[in-house]
Amino acid sequence: MKIAYLMDPLENIQPENETTSHLMYACNERGHAVYFLEPHDVYIRNGQVVARMRNITVKTGLSMAKYWQSIIRCTKQDHLVFEAITELDALFLRSNPPLNYQTMEFLQTANNHVFILNSTTGQILGNSKLYILNFPEIIPETHVSRDPSRLRKIIDDFGGAMVVKPLQRFGGEGVIKVSTRDRMNLNSLIHYYVRAYESYSRREPIMVQEYLKSVKQEGDIRILLLNGEIIGAMRRKPKKGDFRTNVHAGGEVFAHRVTAQEKQICQVIKEKLIADGLYFVGIDIIAGKLVEVNCVSPGGIPRINRLNNDRLESKVVDFIEKKVSAISHVPHRKRV
Repeated sequence: MKIAYLMDPLENIQPENETTSHLMYACNERGHAVYFLEPHDVYIRNGQVVARMRNITVKTGLSMAKYWQSIIRCTKQDHLVFEAITELDALFLRSNPPLNYQTMEFLQTANNHVFILNSTTGQILGNSKLYILNFPEIIPETHVSRDPSRLRKIIDDFGGAMVVKPLQRFGGEGVIKVSTRDRMNLNSLIHYYVRAYESYSRREPIMVQEYLKSVKQEGDIRILLLNGEIIGAMRRKPKKGDFRTNVHAGGEVFAHRVTAQEKQICQVIKEKLIADGLYFVGIDIIAGKLVEVNCVSPGGIPRINRLNNDRLESKVVDFIEKKVSAISHVPHRKRV
């Protein structure tokens, strides 16, 4: 198969700890042709979606470190492959947030001809933290507003600590805990986050969510779902003096056995995820509540692998191979 990865520059990635590198490595080891491109490499030529790509297929059997060095050398070569996206069998969208909406629009017409993980429509729908509002019965108390006075009233009425989250960031960036105990700083923080100095229409809406205090001791649970089914999970605990569990924010990871309650949460969201083309996602659960759905470059495979002596990337590639085979046997969805 011909499999491309639309992602960030390879030099910015630590391959031992990144899900994308493990997926690429698994594809290469199976003998698939692997291509690399960045969001700005996608364009339209004569009405067709085309991309500037580099073939980064290398010999098999290398260690991860040597494999990564080899494919970086491939990207430094002058030779570019100008390939119609529809000539690919599969395309992984693995560029870190924020989402590049122009690239998603360019790729939209290719959804029916090449298997894209996750689909462009799904990523547009699911990239914001607002996606959890599709499941109100299993999430913490949640509000979204760009009005400082309304946000302040929400926090006052709640009467306890709450979490402020920018809608489009990732890795715990910009997530803070607030309460009415520090009123002067609270006002300042709210005004800063919504950009209250702007006119109302230009302000930034933010999410204010119930603070689930068990996160301090118990952390959260990251569950990886493939086609709506659980393939792996881990517990993440915040570092001392923080409440954010994200590994990028210093969180530690531990082995975790998925509970019946967590399985039920996965069942609640399964149908919606698949319908939206969100086949590979990472969800975060705190105290039995869904707090986030990660569909833009979800991570966790290398750490879960180490905790459980597993190879989750193989399950993802198995899934891709089956989907591509199914698409190629449907006449109206054959590649053009």
